[in-house]
Amino acid sequence: MIPMKLRTFMLTVLLCTLAGNSSAQQADGNEQQTVAKQLQQLRKEVIALNRDLFVLEEDLLFPSSTQVVVYLSVDVGTYFKLDAVELKIDDQVVTEYLYTDRQVDALYRGGVQRLHIGNLAQGEHQISAFFIGLGPEGREYKRATSLTFSKDSDAKALELNINDATGKQQPEFAVVEL
Repeated sequence: MIPMKLRTFMLTVLLCTLAGNSSAQQADGNEQQTVAKQLQQLRKEVIALNRDLFVLEEDLLFPSSTQVVVYLSVDVGTYFKLDAVELKIDDQVVTEYLYTDRQVDALYRGGVQRLHIGNLAQGEHQISAFFIGLGPEGREYKRATSLTFSKDSDAKALELNINDATGKQQPEFAVVEL
């Protein structure tokens, strides 16, 4: 993992070096345009390098052999207004998330949130999710769902899903393996 200070230092050194070259040149307009083009090209390369470093850092921190990702989706949202989610894996809290009205609206319009990414050893694990919000008739509502799943050598993706059960006029909560 490359610390943010080191990244910032590398970017500063590159830009200062190029800026030093441009100030050293007191030439005509054509040379200044060339330096400006080189500076623009260098900026693009630095942005691409930063993106590649981020991807490499993700791969190093969360290799696919141990990676587990948990997503959250909401379908309809008539019978439940989400306020918070608490996620436990193997009885350890890994994520607690409070939602703003804007975030809840995005989920109701079909958005999916990556709630957690982490590492797990191969074998059997249990995930539990606790949903807090307002249920039918504006009552406070706290419900949970859980799933025991098997982690193998591939990356594992799970989805927490909140659906409206129109027959019961109640929300349903589920964990689904993707």
